Amino acid sequence: MTDSLRTQRTEVHRLPARGVYDRETIHAILDEGMICHIGFVFEGSPFVIPTGYGRAGEQLLIHGSSASRMLRALSAGAAACITVTLIDGLVLARSAFHHSMNYRSVVVLAKGVPIGEHEAKMEALRVVTEHLAPGRWDGVRRPTPQEMKATSVISFPIAEASAKVRVGPPKDDAEDYALPIWAGVLPMSLTTAAPIADDKNLPGVDLPDYLRRDYPGK
Repeated sequence: MTDSLRTQRTEVHRLPARGVYDRETIHAILDEGMICHIGFVFEGSPFVIPTGYGRAGEQLLIHGSSASRMLRALSAGAAACITVTLIDGLVLARSAFHHSMNYRSVVVLAKGVPIGEHEAKMEALRVVTEHLAPGRWDGVRRPTPQEMKATSVISFPIAEASAKVRVGPPKDDAEDYALPIWAGVLPMSLTTAAPIADDKNLPGVDLPDYLRRDYPGK
């Protein structure tokens, strides 16, 4: 297995120095992200749909209603372009033209394979759940047979992909550095806030330990 996921289709042409193709970087971005956008064509029309996902080794996993347009198209073998983007900061330059963002993004090109076998499907659902809320799977009711039937799970190989990364300060034109204008980076990150309990929780049901680790005062 080659470490590079670079192909002719995934090679970065615009600002190629930002292109990254090694599995470690691509996996790390996928593992930090929570939402992917899936582009596909259905009945001659293009669509881009946001959805949650999970990663198991070299496979990207998604799930959804068996009746959904996206799941039906992907289950039938429609080619997909899957993207994940993390925003790390706004790059504020001295000129409007050179404003930018610091970011890490991944593009995966693949055709999905439906997972039908019960145990494999259940494991895929566990992976997606744990990716979004680590520790949650062991504390909730498992899907019923009827719920499993109503859910499609698709696995995409992470075999043709690229990352694109920008880091660092603004890159202004040489003459603009003499302008009396503040420039720099406004860091940004996705963070969670204190959990909000459902008012229909049963008496005595406390915040679970896997959430309490992040909020020890709750």
